[in-house]
Amino acid sequence: MRQVIIIPARYGSTRFPGKPLILINGKPMIQHVYERALSSKIKEIWVATDDERIFKEVLRFGGKALMTAKTHICGTDRVAEATELLGLSPEDIVVNLQGDQPFFPSEYFQLLIEPLLSGKAKMATLATPIKTEEDLYNPNKVKVVLDRKGYALYFSRSLIPYFRPPGEPPLYLKHIGVYAYTKEFLDLFVKLHPGSLEFTEKLEQLRALEHGYKIAVNIVPEDVPEVDTPEDLEKLTKLTKLRGISL
Repeated sequence: MRQVIIIPARYGSTRFPGKPLILINGKPMIQHVYERALSSKIKEIWVATDDERIFKEVLRFGGKALMTAKTHICGTDRVAEATELLGLSPEDIVVNLQGDQPFFPSEYFQLLIEPLLSGKAKMATLATPIKTEEDLYNPNKVKVVLDRKGYALYFSRSLIPYFRPPGEPPLYLKHIGVYAYTKEFLDLFVKLHPGSLEFTEKLEQLRALEHGYKIAVNIVPEDVPEVDTPEDLEKLTKLTKLRGISL
């Protein structure tokens, strides 16, 4: 059984064009993400892109890259095409690592794929306790609620669950946008018709829940900062200096 990390990366982001090639401490962001993947126990890592500039940059720093179609509307479709190009088998495990997560901890990879290795689920993701008031009410910080067995009940941009006093407030969880699937389930997922909840929330993972499939969620202690906008990049740079972390 192969285990493969695939990093979808496109140049034409509407909020941050050219984001994968933005320099952070002298290295393009896609290189930082690739090196995070290298720090995991998963040995096969690829960048899937539709842009020759990104493709050439990955090869320049010694990474492996695949050219995929420009017509994909989301990273999951790009990852699915990459698995076809790589000739993966149905039982192989695919990690969809976002190209804007240069802070992704190496130890989180095993926590992400553990539900697949144990047979608990065919799709898995991560969540972390929300620690700031700002994140609670920020619609860009997606929330998730779980059942008692650790499967996702729902993802939302709204604050869920609603807390009605008295009593202790619930543990609010922020979803971390990284996924693992079996190749078999990924092929199924990209063929499923998006439902009304996905259209409403603009959250692709709701497609699986709407069609009755389970998503296992492991809780990790710390959030993974993402770079969606130039402002996020500025915050990330300040964070690395405060923590003394070299990116």
